[in-house]
Amino acid sequence: MATISPPRRAAKLKGPEGDDGGRFGDGRSGGGGDGDAFRLPLPLRRYHTGIWFALVPIVMLFMALSSAYVVRQGLSDDWRSMAWPHLLWWNSAVLLASSATLEVARRKSQPWGMARHSQSGAKLQLFPVAPAVKKWLMTTLALGLLFLAGQLLAWKQLVAQGVYLATNPSSSFFYVLTATHAVHLLGGVVALAWVTAKCWKRLEPSGRTGVTVAGIYWHFMDAVWIYLLLLLVLWP
Repeated sequence: MATISPPRRAAKLKGPEGDDGGRFGDGRSGGGGDGDAFRLPLPLRRYHTGIWFALVPIVMLFMALSSAYVVRQGLSDDWRSMAWPHLLWWNSAVLLASSATLEVARRKSQPWGMARHSQSGAKLQLFPVAPAVKKWLMTTLALGLLFLAGQLLAWKQLVAQGVYLATNPSSSFFYVLTATHAVHLLGGVVALAWVTAKCWKRLEPSGRTGVTVAGIYWHFMDAVWIYLLLLLVLWP
């Protein structure tokens, strides 16, 4: 007598989530309640949009401060131009180098999220972290901290020369602008350190998204610093 076997249950796969941003998504399940359920991630472009929206108030802040700088300089009689520390140029080179190393790390992280499925197709195995990616991320962090240390040293040089926050309107704006940038860059260092720690042992798809988003912020702060440098040093 022939028997009818029940249909075999299809194995549930974890989505590769590579180009769609990985587990930075909303975590919704496509079916079932177990841990192997397919997850619907948010597209990576949404994180791009999110970080650019987050940068809008930062742009407005620096534009307001730089506008006040130009207006204050043009309308006041007590403005006295000052010779800023040459260390600022070395700090700029360090920050540019950090953007380059972070871009190398981002490009080397492109294979993240590539999945190797077992023959049954039931499991997603992630590639172990590439040593080169860790090396470039750590180099970026070191350069970021070196830039911040250089800024502190530049401020100490000004203090040693008797230039303080209230010495002159130009010195006041110098301290305010550079300190505001340093605080925002410190936030980028913290974010990049978190991404590096998250990807230290395993390259999960979310790590690729984290490096990409952190890179956008980092490059943006690099561009802001170049703008501030031109404004403070080269503005007549």
